[in-house]
Amino acid sequence: MGMNPVKNRFRYLVVFLGLACLTSILSNYIIINFTFICMKDDPTGIEMSDNGTTYNRYDYSVAEKSAIVWAVAVGTILGTGPINYSYVRYGARIPFFIAGIVSAFATILTPFGAYLGLPYLLALRFAQGLAYSADFAAIGIVCVRWAPLAQTGLFISILTSFSPAATVMTNAASGWLCKSSYGWQSAFYVHGAAGFLIFAAWIYFYNDDPQFSAKVSQKELTTIQKDKTQAHIERDSFVPYWEICKNRVILTVWINSFFEMTTLILLLTYSPIYFRKVLDFSVVETGMLISLSAVAHMPAKLISGWLSDRQFLSERIRMWFFNTSSVGLAGFMCVTLAYIPVTWKYTSVVMFSIVYTLMGTNCGGFYKCGTFAARQYAHFVLAMIQFMKCIALFAAPATVAIFVSDESSHSQWGHVYILNGSLMFIANILFFPMATDQPQPFTFVTRKSVEEEKKKNQLA
Repeated sequence: MGMNPVKNRFRYLVVFLGLACLTSILSNYIIINFTFICMKDDPTGIEMSDNGTTYNRYDYSVAEKSAIVWAVAVGTILGTGPINYSYVRYGARIPFFIAGIVSAFATILTPFGAYLGLPYLLALRFAQGLAYSADFAAIGIVCVRWAPLAQTGLFISILTSFSPAATVMTNAASGWLCKSSYGWQSAFYVHGAAGFLIFAAWIYFYNDDPQFSAKVSQKELTTIQKDKTQAHIERDSFVPYWEICKNRVILTVWINSFFEMTTLILLLTYSPIYFRKVLDFSVVETGMLISLSAVAHMPAKLISGWLSDRQFLSERIRMWFFNTSSVGLAGFMCVTLAYIPVTWKYTSVVMFSIVYTLMGTNCGGFYKCGTFAARQYAHFVLAMIQFMKCIALFAAPATVAIFVSDESSHSQWGHVYILNGSLMFIANILFFPMATDQPQPFTFVTRKSVEEEKKKNQLA
């Protein structure tokens, strides 16, 4: 029994299954970012208006596209609180499964919703947002429950790879399906069906408590729990929310995550439009180049996650290094996008690749700092990073709405890149004095300590 290779390495199955689930939910909501450029050419969407002119029901204006993106943000914001509470109360197994099934259903129904009209499409996008709000708290729960402290960076790097994984697979698949005889609708049907299969595997294999899983050996359990406190190992629904929210280290982590994610969402959401309208690539070229430009993000994450766990420098210096590369340097490179001439289209593609790659090293920076500082409460800190991403889902389209009136204007997009890149650079400077690998005072606040304090006060 002790030699069972699966039971002795079960944490790796859990972390990669978690990655597949996270990728599925994100893929389901970003498909439409690519299919926008196919939908407007769908002849089945041509309608006759009252004044006798023709229009395509699938050809959305800039404002309508922003609303379609914002509908996800509204759902994510409203879902973050209840879903985080359900994770704290019940663990990740059932709530994350429900979120995955909601996402899959909403994805399969999206073509029908788009046919019925914008309000129906927005309702389905809202459901996608509710499902998406489950992603980051799930990362926190899986890390807290299944990651050995010595492999924290690696686990974060794998689980947070869902953004580039979704971008690479979804844009490439959607580009091919859009131009196939099956039409743009098939992209939604294929992704929805895959979601059902992936979450069926999740509900079968995953357990929130390694110590109660029959699939985990004693050797594996010892590895997972090494150097963890009893409060870290035990699953408790108590969280000292206010103490966490006013901690300066955690606030700095959230600021860095917000500006980095705003820029990442900007690039993920609008790069298909930028490549097509500004750089003048074809639809198929756009799909392939975006996938290629993002592909280095994942190996960068995995390598930086592995390196951040190596003991070659102090933990704090490693956090400085990886946060500077993922937030500071990536911000600087984002600014340079504004100054690359529009005729240097492949240089722009390379710069997009560099920015994506640098952002991939964030698991060793603010992510790791937040996880080490919060210890057993890391799931809440990472769930709040999700909330930062919710706000970013508004902020990124807002900066586009402010500066971009003509989607083919290189200079207007340049203003967006300069603003977002500069804010990332400033956030990174704030990180230097705050970065730490030490557990913060709130980690010693447990349900037991609070109850003991109450008894002391009563006796006094």
